[in-house]
Amino acid sequence: MSACLMAGAAMLTLAAGNGFTLEWTHSVERQAWRETWVVTPQHRLKLTEAAVKGSGAGMEPGPGGHFEEGWWVWSPDLPAIAALSLAASGATPSAWRLCAARCIDLGAAPGQPVGVTAMPCPGAG
Repeated sequence: MSACLMAGAAMLTLAAGNGFTLEWTHSVERQAWRETWVVTPQHRLKLTEAAVKGSGAGMEPGPGGHFEEGWWVWSPDLPAIAALSLAASGATPSAWRLCAARCIDLGAAPGQPVGVTAMPCPGAG
């Protein structure tokens, strides 16, 4: 299975098997945050791992979190979702960095708002 990025009428297939990572810099604490997502057999997105470089307002590691290679890492126990909406004001210190077979930055220009949805590709599987 694959995952897609839908942005308006454009669709980008992420050709890295069934998963991707999403990384950004927290807008208040200025610390890196990373999530690992997979596409389930039911064509949904499942968050399998989250990691933060530091802690602070809104950045506390989840239950079972452990320190690994400079990151607090844990596996969130959340249900799979149909789509993941990414939004930014353009005032955040970094773009969204989405990596699969390759990495792309979304909303990288200063003041550039981004409204992107990641979802399983129609008919993937």
